[in-house]
Amino acid sequence: MVVSKGRGLYPKEARRSGKAVVLIQNGIHAGEIEGKDSGMLLLREILVTGEKKHLLDHLVLLIIPIFNVDGHELVSPYNRPNQNGPREMGWRTTSHNLNLNRDYMKADSPEMQSLLRLFSAWLPDFYIDNHTTDGMDYQYHITYDIETHQNIDQRLAGWGSDKLMPFVISEVEQQGFLTAPYIESDNSTVVNEPALPRLSTGYSALQNRLALLVETHSLKSFENRVMSTKAMNAATLEYINAHSDELRELNRRSDHEAIYHFAEQQLPFPLRVQITDHAVPFTFKGLQTHEEESSILGSSVTRYSVEPKEFETLLYNRAEVTETVIAPAAYSIPQEFASVARLLRLHGIRTPQLKQNETVIVQRYRFKDASFAVKSYEGRQQVDCGVEMFEEQVSLSKGTYIVPTRQRTLRVILHLLEPRGPDSLVRWGFFNAFFERKEYVEPYIMEPIATRMLEEDSALREEFERKLQEDTEFKDDPKARLDFFYRRSIYADKHENMYPIMRLPKIPEFLS
Repeated sequence: MVVSKGRGLYPKEARRSGKAVVLIQNGIHAGEIEGKDSGMLLLREILVTGEKKHLLDHLVLLIIPIFNVDGHELVSPYNRPNQNGPREMGWRTTSHNLNLNRDYMKADSPEMQSLLRLFSAWLPDFYIDNHTTDGMDYQYHITYDIETHQNIDQRLAGWGSDKLMPFVISEVEQQGFLTAPYIESDNSTVVNEPALPRLSTGYSALQNRLALLVETHSLKSFENRVMSTKAMNAATLEYINAHSDELRELNRRSDHEAIYHFAEQQLPFPLRVQITDHAVPFTFKGLQTHEEESSILGSSVTRYSVEPKEFETLLYNRAEVTETVIAPAAYSIPQEFASVARLLRLHGIRTPQLKQNETVIVQRYRFKDASFAVKSYEGRQQVDCGVEMFEEQVSLSKGTYIVPTRQRTLRVILHLLEPRGPDSLVRWGFFNAFFERKEYVEPYIMEPIATRMLEEDSALREEFERKLQEDTEFKDDPKARLDFFYRRSIYADKHENMYPIMRLPKIPEFLS
């Protein structure tokens, strides 16, 4: 739904209008559907009763009532036994059994592909993602999260944490709803960590935009959850409506500075950001509990009362950059990986193609120390690996996709194409075939070749003899000994463990 006063019902019109575009997303987990109802109530006050029509003075609203339609239609009174209403509710995943709030980067689902097209076309100035959480019970009616760490432009982070959220929290609590930062807790500490790019808030940060995660609690009544969601959404819109020019200018600067800092100045780009052991005191508004032994479980079960109890605990809210990378001028993607180029375009990334063959110096990655997940995750087998970089002169064929990093989507590009990114395409298993060995050699063929190699290369002979002395397991394994020579021979597979996407220090002249 596109809601605008006057013009602004299309992306170009909205940009020309000078208004801020706010995307409100509901039902990504369709059992958590309060946002759909709160959105309809809010729209009634904007469009019918008129009491909030002023919100359209400086805003264009994009509202997705139901993102996960499959899950919404898989309705049942038995879907979420840990949730207090509504009488019937939807399901968490799609008909492909995919969790859409893990799909922002890899975009395996048609739903996410459509959302990314929407996001790229409209490029919203702010993103609201409405949810319901479960887990431990507490006094809070609604919790929230907004990125403040090194995974987002720090001016944007400061605007969200120091200006927007104090206003929103005050407005929501004046209506009787108790708020807190989104709680990831083990009952003794509270953690506010950087969101991964696979999640709505983490993805929006890569797009140089703030996203507000809204989380009611499943054990509160459905009415309470709808009205607290409405209160937080309305307060957010009130503040952005009053400060739309400021937010739009911050977004414009964030787009520019991502290019300036990381593509032009070549500053280290924060690829991995993790929470530290730094903590501050935090008063947690919980409930009185007691432990009760269960003969069913053979262990104790926590029982919650309705009696409020405050706990002095710790809030871990400081992160550090644990891994960086220097952005190349561009990446090259072989044209046989057209599907990867299509995925990049969904994210709003330009991928021009070479119109002629080009011989260039590139930086290449060779995978090492790969470790594959034991189980699949979101339909994919994830892999964690190290990399070794080396330079090589290669011939890029006509049709090769070139991905310049001097784009406003630079953060997304680096996270997708750098293998060490926590949600990179390598990490998600798009290139698992390149970890596999495809060719082998028989001993009766390789053994004479190995003999000649030893005779002709004294350094190789010394390396082999040293390994025999130092590595008993190697010494006693004929296959390993044979493989030692195969991998050092001219017959070894040069594509094994080689990342087919390459880094270009310079962009071909006719594309620059």
